[in-house]
Amino acid sequence: MKTMAAGKPGTGSLSVHNFSEKLSEQTVHFHVLRMRDSFFLWVGIAPTISNLAVAMCTKFDPMPVSTLVLGDASDTTPNSVAQRLAKKTGKQVFISYNLPNTNTSLSLQVENRIKQEMDAHPDKF
Repeated sequence: MKTMAAGKPGTGSLSVHNFSEKLSEQTVHFHVLRMRDSFFLWVGIAPTISNLAVAMCTKFDPMPVSTLVLGDASDTTPNSVAQRLAKKTGKQVFISYNLPNTNTSLSLQVENRIKQEMDAHPDKF
């Protein structure tokens, strides 16, 4: 597991946090760019951006609103993950989820790994 950070939490600067994990026989990479009231999360095996979703909490609905900014609208995984992370953190979440949507087990493992990292390093998100 590799970690890199830049900037001090709470100063308004950007912070970068990287980690990797072997899940379902594949090394999955995670890159977090923390901003003041939001964060960008990239998840993938190879350096590509095939989609981008954004989610945020509103006072009108307990479930965060989300939309797919880039990618295949039939793949709902990026929107779903962004909504759950926005609900958990209360922040605006941008996510680029670049894994095949055919492996449900991998998706669950990826979300669990993100939650573990958030619990271990809440200042990075």
